[in-house]
Amino acid sequence: MAAFFNETILRSPAGATIIKPVPHTAIGWDAIAQLSGLLQQLGGGPVLIIADPALVSLDIIRPVLDILAAQQTPYTIYSDLIPEPTVATGQHAIDFGRNGNFNLVIGFGGGSALDMAKLVAVFAHNAGPVSDYLNLSGTKKIEQRGLPKILIPTTSGTGAEVTNISVLALERTKDVVVHDYLLADAAIVDPAFTMSVPPRVTAATGADALTHAIEAFLSVNATSYSDGLALHAIRLIGSSLQQAVADGSNREARAAMAYGSYLAGMAFFNAGVGAIHALAYPLGGQFHLAHGESNAVLIPYVLGYILPSCTERLAVVYEALGHSAEGLRIPEAAEKCIDALAALTAAVRIPKTLGGFQIPESAAAALAADGILQKRLLARCPMDLSEQQIHEIYARAFTGVYRH
Repeated sequence: MAAFFNETILRSPAGATIIKPVPHTAIGWDAIAQLSGLLQQLGGGPVLIIADPALVSLDIIRPVLDILAAQQTPYTIYSDLIPEPTVATGQHAIDFGRNGNFNLVIGFGGGSALDMAKLVAVFAHNAGPVSDYLNLSGTKKIEQRGLPKILIPTTSGTGAEVTNISVLALERTKDVVVHDYLLADAAIVDPAFTMSVPPRVTAATGADALTHAIEAFLSVNATSYSDGLALHAIRLIGSSLQQAVADGSNREARAAMAYGSYLAGMAFFNAGVGAIHALAYPLGGQFHLAHGESNAVLIPYVLGYILPSCTERLAVVYEALGHSAEGLRIPEAAEKCIDALAALTAAVRIPKTLGGFQIPESAAAALAADGILQKRLLARCPMDLSEQQIHEIYARAFTGVYRH
């Protein structure tokens, strides 16, 4: 147990802790072999596969197709997807699913493909456009469970295989559809599918998973349950991210990242993420910055700003990252934690400032105006943030100064 982890920071709600469900999961090397049995349990085909187009063209999807062929299960592949999918992208996929005669949906790819698979499966049995169900502006609620779905992540980062949200890009920011019917019926987390992920994507998705774990641990909704998941995820990712980026063939690092991403997903599904994600959404919406990179570049600036509200917890994170806090006071360890996170993202070649992504400083005000709209996420942050304070955080992310 970490030296700074004690009863003074344990979060024990006055009432019962409600643990949100996670899908039936097969995890580890050769977990894909479980697909055959899962197909039979969930009713078989015809199957609609929602897949990242690159994974189809590179034939990385082949193990899935071979299993379907061996069972003589008919399938159709839909891969008309883009990174950071828009509402229109989601609607097009939903329409394709509605017009087919499918019994089951398989999502294969990164978070975008998995999120689209969730939508396609659920909206097969829910009427109307997906825009009517958005968190920020929608007026309708999902009522039908939809088709069963199996999600197979091919990156170690998003945690989409264990959460109940689907993220869609708007013109200026992002929004989500949220409902427990979006949860997978089964998830298959096989590190083998991550072995060919290029370094930049490994870095971005890994930083995303690390952000999930850290924000879940800092969340006002954190519990002892989510804390355990989050801290072990931080240990796994903190000790393996650099190795996975430097050498994609490192099986030990790839496995640690896969497990860490999965645990981080369960942690933030239960405790939620906060201000880093809230401020990352406008970067994706306005500048089409990859979600993982949006999170990664903001980590030190958001944490540096909210440090007074989570000093003790950041000291614990510092130790979970594998650093010794011997001889340090809690405030010192918390500051070193932020330094260590900034050093880690720099080590995996993520730019240190928003300017490093060619985003102009003049965008800070518009980014803040959209960031403050993410009330669902900001509500979990241990510090209440105004639009002016959010503007200050973005401004720091241009200057490179993340301490007060």
